Amino acid sequence: MVLKEGDRAPDFRLPRDGGEEVSLESFRGRKLVLYAYPKDDTTGCTREAIDFNRLRPEFAACATEIVGVSPDSAQRHDRFKLKHQLDLTLLADESQTLAQAYGIWTEKSMYGRKFMGIERSTFLIDAEGRIARIWRKVKVAGHAEEVLAAARAL
Repeated sequence: MVLKEGDRAPDFRLPRDGGEEVSLESFRGRKLVLYAYPKDDTTGCTREAIDFNRLRPEFAACATEIVGVSPDSAQRHDRFKLKHQLDLTLLADESQTLAQAYGIWTEKSMYGRKFMGIERSTFLIDAEGRIARIWRKVKVAGHAEEVLAAARAL
């Protein structure tokens, strides 16, 4: 099943940086930007995290939390956050349960080699847990600003 805008966001419970667990329910009553990215410390993923981090005060002003998710471990997220001075919640989806539930665990190809990985995607989830907007196959440049505009309008 492919998720559509208006659908209830699939629940999740995953470890986060720092070791605690986070669920979708823990954001109930607030809007949530859930952005999925392939791998910590790669060029595009780092730029995307820095862009969302830079706009955190503006997202907070419109009652919107930002959470990143990748297949990396919570320990790797800790190092990534420290290295780039990020103040975002990063979820460790090592078993790809969230990626599969959200339909973003896909076949990819690089240099002629096929493999499974996360499709860079963002979901804007409203305060009641419904998907308000979906961005798939995200291009990083200007994306965080576009998501902020949508969160403000929601």
